[in-house]
Amino acid sequence: MARPFIEFIQCQALPWQRGLYGGARPELDVRMLSMDEETGASSALLRYPGGWARNEPERLGADEELFVLRGELRIGQTLYGPYSYAYLPAGYERPSASSRSGAVVVSFFSAEPSVTSDTMDEAAPQRMVSKVDALEGPWTGNFHPDFPPGAGRKWLKQDPLSGEQTWVLGTLPLRSGRRPERHPVVEELFLISGMLAGPLGTMYPGAYFWRPPHEWHGPFGTLTGNVELFRTIGGPLSTEYADQDVEFSFEPEYRPILPADEHEAQASYKSLLPSYLALGPQIFEME
Repeated sequence: MARPFIEFIQCQALPWQRGLYGGARPELDVRMLSMDEETGASSALLRYPGGWARNEPERLGADEELFVLRGELRIGQTLYGPYSYAYLPAGYERPSASSRSGAVVVSFFSAEPSVTSDTMDEAAPQRMVSKVDALEGPWTGNFHPDFPPGAGRKWLKQDPLSGEQTWVLGTLPLRSGRRPERHPVVEELFLISGMLAGPLGTMYPGAYFWRPPHEWHGPFGTLTGNVELFRTIGGPLSTEYADQDVEFSFEPEYRPILPADEHEAQASYKSLLPSYLALGPQIFEME
């Protein structure tokens, strides 16, 4: 797999770049979280400026999965506020798009997000998710008999063809596990709020990882509780737990797994960590 193993980096340590690669939205500021150099697929933090508007139709040659963190984004007649989600397949026509107040959005692209004249394929309507508001709807209960209690899930997407899933996980404070685990699919996370401690360090809002299949990880815990955005690539999530409990600490050393070109960003993260903690939710401000 061409996408590098990242676990984990704070997005605040990554630079803002001007314009979305592929040329579709040159007015945006972009923080690239990870990219597959072979397919052009990527995960990115997009910052839409206040007053941004695209009045002509737009189709992308890639699926776009989006989750609004701050502000609001309008696509056609649909308004996406904070914690709103959509899955728009390649070839879906956005008749227009705008952001009156600006927005910070996590977007996941299945290929390079370049403009295309191609329309959606026949299967796309089955897979499309027009909008889910994560502020509404019920939490599900425990979803694995060995999963530590004290967490709930809100589904955003369950692809009927690939089985791939996207969801929001919410956990209670003072919760921790004791068994490492692994999955047969890619697991990707963006931490929205709270903290999450694990063997490789403590994540704070803005933390991101891309974990390949079959990598042992955990256990994890949180003093504050948290809200996490998860997705899988390659099928639905299933979990294998280790047979034995292991030691867990709420104060682990930061020992990340990062591609070579992110080591400078890692050093930046370490030096700026106190200011991240002081900023709290302001890390997702529009400016």
